[in-house]
Amino acid sequence: MVNTDQTMEQLAQLKLHGMAQAYETTLTLPSHELPTAHELMAILTEAEINSRTHQRTQMYLKLSGLRYDAVLENIQCSPARNITRNEIIALADCAYIQRAENILITGATGCGKSYLACAFGRQACTLGHKVLYLGMNRFAEKLTLSKLDGSYIRLLNQIEKIPLVILDDFGLTPLESQTRIALLQLLEDRYGKRSTIITSQLPVSKWHQYINEPTLADAIMDRLSGSAHRFELKGESLRKKAK
Repeated sequence: MVNTDQTMEQLAQLKLHGMAQAYETTLTLPSHELPTAHELMAILTEAEINSRTHQRTQMYLKLSGLRYDAVLENIQCSPARNITRNEIIALADCAYIQRAENILITGATGCGKSYLACAFGRQACTLGHKVLYLGMNRFAEKLTLSKLDGSYIRLLNQIEKIPLVILDDFGLTPLESQTRIALLQLLEDRYGKRSTIITSQLPVSKWHQYINEPTLADAIMDRLSGSAHRFELKGESLRKKAK
């Protein structure tokens, strides 16, 4: 006779938590509803895959540092906001990450730029892509600290390998020379291999002027906008509406 308690313990030892939960549920079924051996194997396998996918997603979300717990389904789409549901759906499969395409999101304060970027980030985590969220001020701080402790190259190498990097609030404060050079190096390393999402209050047409160094600006804009999806959000502040 099968010792179900022992089986449960063995599944736990093997860290097959999805299988263990599904198996425990199966044990509560009346005899006439019990699955066949083949059906049980399919149920347990699917449960384990779903469990591991969920655990991976939770780990990626935690490591990403996303500013908002945003989901694409909650994005408000309307002509007034200059964004359509079809535009969201077109990027929801995250194929743009596989194609190493960028997303540029611009608009006034409070129009939902960061929320939209984080929603794309969460979707990427759900589909198995590692994500890193950094505000531009935080990015500059990391660069400064890494220069001091000698980890500058290692930091850029770490960021370069992440499939999707979100740089939030680009253009909010003046760019220091070190940040401009690091940004170009990072975009150069990621060009054609990884995707970057940038949000900014400044329209893309003013980014060149904001970077304020013609040669670097040309190079940065070339690597950013060559294969980019653009969202120019409009309308009233969503923060005001929430009050």
